[in-house]
Amino acid sequence: MVARKKTSRDSAEDRLIARHFRPLATHPGALGLVDDAAVITVPPGRELVLTADGVIAGVHFFPDDPPESVARKALRINLSDLAGKGARPLGFLLSIALTRAQRGGWLKRFTAALGADAKKFRFPLLGGDTDRTPARVTVTIAAFGTVPRGTMVRRDGARAGDLVLVTGTIGDAALGVILRRDPAAAKRWGLDRRMREHLERRYLVPQPRNALAEALRRSANGGMDISDGLAGDLAKMCRTARVDAIIDVARVPLSRAARAALAAEPALIDKILTGGDDFEVLVSVPPRKLAALRKAARAAGVALTEIGRFAKGPGTARFLDAQGRALKFARPSYSHF
Repeated sequence: MVARKKTSRDSAEDRLIARHFRPLATHPGALGLVDDAAVITVPPGRELVLTADGVIAGVHFFPDDPPESVARKALRINLSDLAGKGARPLGFLLSIALTRAQRGGWLKRFTAALGADAKKFRFPLLGGDTDRTPARVTVTIAAFGTVPRGTMVRRDGARAGDLVLVTGTIGDAALGVILRRDPAAAKRWGLDRRMREHLERRYLVPQPRNALAEALRRSANGGMDISDGLAGDLAKMCRTARVDAIIDVARVPLSRAARAALAAEPALIDKILTGGDDFEVLVSVPPRKLAALRKAARAAGVALTEIGRFAKGPGTARFLDAQGRALKFARPSYSHF
């Protein structure tokens, strides 16, 4: 993503970058998007944390979703990854492939929302790539954050005896996708307008928990963001850390809308726990650090719920119902393949 100083020889891509993306490149290392690369100086005593994630029309969002929500989702799912690692956002690279229809008003709305979120989260654009596609718009972001050296919260940090905690509520976005595909589900589930809008909004615009990142770094032994469903992501953490987890399903935090849907259709518990797109944070916390983390969560305005414990074992996660029976999932984790 390079926008040269404007001349009569500027290409259409140069003009597109200068108009829509250069205003977002506020970090001095972005060099105003006039070079082939950006330069980042890592603060003394800190390390870079790198992650990348993307969204594709028809896969991660509906093709007629508003461009504002596409922009926010693309940026925030990467911010969620950084939050799960306890990292402070530093900047991002953006690669976007646009169809002809999306190079005018759609792109203007997209970059306006992207810029507003970049400012909100202090997360400037550093560079990237622009391209055209004959089919579906694709947005990929490579995100950079920093942590004090040696302190990144890792998946393999969970220890037997740690508590299992999650932020926010689980399953809302998965139910929001169902509603988008089947609007009549709202009536079957007995949802009022506010509950329906809550679920749809949770699918459209994730709420990354970066306000809690520093506290997670101080208190959590292990952690990750929840993108592929609580059941699947907890299983990944257990396998990596080589510990078991026992979860009390009744303690998994649900929104009022999700509780109403579940009461009307109990089989939805499978989708709630495995559907994905939560973009909450899953952490393992030693009991002695729980009070401090709860205090930090209250100060940050982030809900935090204890849902189980890690225990010695080969690396499995069990979700137990009210009778102590382990749930079996039709599809334990969201997967692209």
